[in-house]
Amino acid sequence: MKKPLHYIHTHPERTPSILGISFADFQRLNTQVKLVHEQAQAQNATQKVRVNAPGAGRPVSLSLEESLWLGLFYLRHDPTFAVLGMLFEVSSRQAHAVFHQGLKWLRQGLPASLFEEFGQDPYLWSVVEELLQDEVLLADSTEQQRERPSDYQAQKQWFSGKKKQHTQKTQVLGTSDGLEIVDVIVGVPGPTSDVNLLRQQQAHFDSPQQFMGDKAYLGAERTTTPHKKPRNQTLSETKQQENQVISAQRIFIEHLIRRLKIFRILTHRFRLNSRFYDSVMRAICGLVRLRLGRLNFTVYDT
Repeated sequence: MKKPLHYIHTHPERTPSILGISFADFQRLNTQVKLVHEQAQAQNATQKVRVNAPGAGRPVSLSLEESLWLGLFYLRHDPTFAVLGMLFEVSSRQAHAVFHQGLKWLRQGLPASLFEEFGQDPYLWSVVEELLQDEVLLADSTEQQRERPSDYQAQKQWFSGKKKQHTQKTQVLGTSDGLEIVDVIVGVPGPTSDVNLLRQQQAHFDSPQQFMGDKAYLGAERTTTPHKKPRNQTLSETKQQENQVISAQRIFIEHLIRRLKIFRILTHRFRLNSRFYDSVMRAICGLVRLRLGRLNFTVYDT
């Protein structure tokens, strides 16, 4: 069996359907991951008490580029680790270990949102805030099924009456064109209301900033929402037209969430341990930002 990496080098135009990003973005990401890896090794070398000579020990069966390919393929297609190991001619246990190492690299190299990228620096974030005030930020959420917690009280916390299953919710705040992720809240229990999540995100912004959402955000300050039809009544033609205008503007946040769900690990029941959901979702947000051309690579500490 040929190595999977050979395939995308031979057919680079097919990389988006296989890995979720273009071949050019894969090469850029590979360069960034190498930098992250080298810096981590240099830091470990200064702290490690060496017993074996450099280069000793069991040889690595997958190159760094192959390890990155494996991680992206898992996020894009959500196979079992047994299938992943078969493709790369390693054991399922090694495929599992390589994926989680690759996930750490992605989180270090790809900030999930503008707030994660610049929010820790008050000056830089104030500049971003000023630029964002010229547009209306769009909010929407998505739920994904998770394993049912074994504890009775814990499972009640995660049970979504809307979905009739145990879910975890992610709320995305995007720009008005849907081409940038401004902020993201990841992995809260499914029953958590969208409007309360938006209020948490609004705390990051000054009062002039305006927002827009669907009917789930009724009651949030500075937020435009569709008119709700009164019980046993109909909306006036004017309000119906206003709702159509709002829907036409809101569609871009739907497109942004669709881009996240290109990675099929977000479309099925989340099979990994739930503690990894935050890292997986934020890594995918970073990949979507990379795909949209929103990242100038810098090494970020997690």
